[in-house]
Amino acid sequence: MNIHEFQAKEILERYGVPVLKRGVARTPEEAAAVAQKLGGTVVVKAQIHAGGRGKAGGVKVVPNPEKAAEFAKRLLGKPLVTHQTGPDGRIVRQVLLESGCEIARELYLGVVVDRATGKVGVIASPEGGVEIEEVAAKTPDRIFHETIDPTIGFAPYQGRRLAFRLGLPKELVNTAAAFFAAVTRAFQECDASMVEINPLVVTRSGELLALDAKVSLDDNALFRHADLRAYRDVHEEDPRETEAAKYDLSYIALSGDIGCMVNGAGLAMATMDIVKHAGGEPANFLDVGGGADQKKVAEAFRILLSDASVKAIFINVFGGILRCDVFAEGVVAAAKEVGLSVPLVVRMEGTNVERGKEILKASGLAIESAGDMAEGATLAVAAAKRGSR
Repeated sequence: MNIHEFQAKEILERYGVPVLKRGVARTPEEAAAVAQKLGGTVVVKAQIHAGGRGKAGGVKVVPNPEKAAEFAKRLLGKPLVTHQTGPDGRIVRQVLLESGCEIARELYLGVVVDRATGKVGVIASPEGGVEIEEVAAKTPDRIFHETIDPTIGFAPYQGRRLAFRLGLPKELVNTAAAFFAAVTRAFQECDASMVEINPLVVTRSGELLALDAKVSLDDNALFRHADLRAYRDVHEEDPRETEAAKYDLSYIALSGDIGCMVNGAGLAMATMDIVKHAGGEPANFLDVGGGADQKKVAEAFRILLSDASVKAIFINVFGGILRCDVFAEGVVAAAKEVGLSVPLVVRMEGTNVERGKEILKASGLAIESAGDMAEGATLAVAAAKRGSR
């Protein structure tokens, strides 16, 4: 679950990470009031779940409350398009206002799950204010790593070593080590999947501050964090993904025109690959799980058909825990209940597969049966190219 910058800073501040004085506004009048309270020059930042806000015109330094209100009025209720939002952008519903600071240096700090080691890793770089992917591509020697031993946690010597590698002065080394430790503690105790501070700044007065912050939380651990669940902003999520979650369906919208329904995440990935190999583009990732019933299949159909770009549906199922005949009955009932309006291709394999195929054939529905994944993908791509809804 992604959260807004102001929410990320609320979390970090609870763990002792220094952040600027700030306030959130949802109207231009509120923005003026917050700026007045902060006093002097303030920074106004659009709050959406996407990076690149500054380059897109969503961040501005303003000298007074009147200018803060003026800039907030330009942002609020309107879409902000960044390189991460897609062409439609995201509607700005709130802005963050922060007091200004004098920046001497900009650094980068990130805490992530390192898939290579299966442990939590801390990443730091003296190249702050720049996308870490760009740094990795152009100057990989400017990125430093520390792997956290789960038995002892982030050790003080690791924090000091990072501080020295970043070229911080001696008087800031222990402060920086404590800063890094606080961020890693927030990551672990909140069950985060990523914490990124970019930039982490050194002020001219010698302070360390999290000038920007991005936090992603592990959905699977939210049952342990009622306070963090309250940070969810459904306006920032695809409504189809929100609806799918209600029925325990794993759904991610994509940009293609072939709706995919699969039971199993690995099979879903393979299905999307083979659709692309056949010359098509998947419209989604949709895993109904091993225990799908008729209701679940019906909801999956509704979600697929709610995407106007879907021109064909490809169902690719391996019947293990879920028998093929049971799934076929669910597909037929769901197709009749929902009102199938696009071509449907089904490939099934596994327990009671022949019985499942008989059910599909006897249904009277225009369902194409495929013998294997490759044939199914080819049929679905051809069906999508043939016509429209």
